[in-house]
Amino acid sequence: MNGILDAAVEVDRRLRESGLQYCMIGGVALQRWAEPRMTLDVDVTVMTEFGSELPIVQQLLHFFPPRVADAEDFALESRVLLLKTESGVGIDISLGAVPFEARMIERSSIWTLDEDRALRTCSTADLVIQKAFAGRDQDWLDVQRVIDRQTAEALDTELILRELKPLVELKDDQQAYDRVRRLLDV
Repeated sequence: MNGILDAAVEVDRRLRESGLQYCMIGGVALQRWAEPRMTLDVDVTVMTEFGSELPIVQQLLHFFPPRVADAEDFALESRVLLLKTESGVGIDISLGAVPFEARMIERSSIWTLDEDRALRTCSTADLVIQKAFAGRDQDWLDVQRVIDRQTAEALDTELILRELKPLVELKDDQQAYDRVRRLLDV
């Protein structure tokens, strides 16, 4: 995991220095809020407004080399920019634009790894929301890990349910909402 965390620190430093609004999500955030598990890349959400993605994508491509041919076009079409660090660790940058992502970044906080290294990660609630929305088998295991590791006071269940409800309605996935309620025991 040290290689991934070192890569995440490198990404965090670049994003912080650039003044972009961002936070780490996925496996890196899971390292902070749950039981560590293997992850192969650094997942980040960077805020962009619809229609203003190109300059940010170009700035990020200046910081890190692409992982795929036509990374710029792929990012503009899929809203995911696939990069890598100089050491070859993958970076998946989601181009955030919806209100939930803006609120998630506002709620993010600094995780101090040691006196020289820190990362901005999403909150526990936002990690649960993202994982439940994604809904893959591994995501549900991750949701359970977060819930098991955090105290009831540390999990803002009201926030989780309030933010998750409209997201699962977009996917027409009431089962995800109900499953989170059961796991949170509410």
